[in-house]
Amino acid sequence: MATISSHIAVMTFPFASHPSALLNLVRRLAASFPTVRFSFLSTAKSNQAIFSGQHYDNIKPYDVSDGLPEGYFFAGNVHEPLEAFMKAIPGNFKEGMQEAEAEAGVKVRCLLTDAFFAFGGEMAEAMGVPWIAFWVGGPCSLSAHIHTDPIRSTVGDIDTAQNAEQTLNFIPGMSKIQIRDLPEGIIDPREMPIAHELHDMGLKLPQATAVVLNSYEEIDLTIITDLKTKLKKVLSVGPLTLTLSSPSKSDESGCLPWLDKHKAASVAYISFGTILVPPRSELVALAEAIEASGVPYLWSLPDHSRNHLPQGFVERTSTRGMVVSWAPQLQVLAHSSVGIHITHSGWNSVLESISYAVPMICRPFFADNMLNCRMVGDVWEIGVRVEDGILTKSGTMKAIQLLLSDDKGKELKENIRLLKDSAVKAVGSNGSSAKNFETLEDIIGSCC
Repeated sequence: MATISSHIAVMTFPFASHPSALLNLVRRLAASFPTVRFSFLSTAKSNQAIFSGQHYDNIKPYDVSDGLPEGYFFAGNVHEPLEAFMKAIPGNFKEGMQEAEAEAGVKVRCLLTDAFFAFGGEMAEAMGVPWIAFWVGGPCSLSAHIHTDPIRSTVGDIDTAQNAEQTLNFIPGMSKIQIRDLPEGIIDPREMPIAHELHDMGLKLPQATAVVLNSYEEIDLTIITDLKTKLKKVLSVGPLTLTLSSPSKSDESGCLPWLDKHKAASVAYISFGTILVPPRSELVALAEAIEASGVPYLWSLPDHSRNHLPQGFVERTSTRGMVVSWAPQLQVLAHSSVGIHITHSGWNSVLESISYAVPMICRPFFADNMLNCRMVGDVWEIGVRVEDGILTKSGTMKAIQLLLSDDKGKELKENIRLLKDSAVKAVGSNGSSAKNFETLEDIIGSCC
């Protein structure tokens, strides 16, 4: 790259879709500031996954400690790596930043961190630099964390199990959100290993120079308007996938040529993200529903879970279905033959479905999944939640039938088409996201 004129340290939460979402934002900023070094600090495992085969002139990955003992063997407890990493912060990031400064020969002049890291505000204040926090989820989940104390004081004294359907109508834009939709740890901190850190985040984010969201204002205008009264700057700059060219990733399984052979909006794409797989009983039920419905399908399923599928399922459905260990999701959702996305309703997946107008069947699991699912089904009406929140043969078949042929399905498709149009407008010239990105550029330009 050219001579380094300034330096920004990027601190990532190295789990789920957090690193890739933050990298998308950094890619855009790096293109706007070609002489600024963006030092991308994350764990070795995370960096290897998102930078594999990719090179960016002014983005340099640096590995920080994951907090795990040498020789650690993952035995299936998903909380262990998370808890170990949280114990290692912020010391591991301070060491990584020192290494990056020494190599670049330029001091860090701005901190861009995952919003999970409330310590980012303290570090930035001590360094005398701006703190920009990036919220990976949607506006609704951010609002839930910002309002944690009001939520606890309002519903904390009731039996939440008996009142799970009580709505949060005391929070702007959340009148259809129910207690049972809230992420773990908001009401009862014991439900979530990092509940304390997330609560602290909600208290500290008002100190941030700006809070950036991978969303766009028109999708949740009431919520965004409320957040603007509580934070210094709320900058919705997404959907980022509509503003970037996708990194060239191989389609080793031949998903795209396979999709080329199918009719428009006929294929069900099935993916539950990168860190979870439904219970075996639900995988069986989903496979049985897919087989009985006769719908063409593309299923992204880790190899170790294939043996949970019904015996002979893959062979019996081979003329109209395809099971792969990984699929290029953006390209798949953008393909004209895909008509349904069966998803865990993580924010990235929801926003990508909106970006390419693919209605959803949601089976939420944890974190913001339930909130996003409620928004998809009851607020935006661009998809449906599976009956009783779990995958059954009959419930899944009903959902597939609804989306593919019923009048209600046509209505959902029109709704998501309109949302896509508003997203495209937001990132276009003079759109809300484009203007917010210019504001973000001004903030960075003033310190760099």
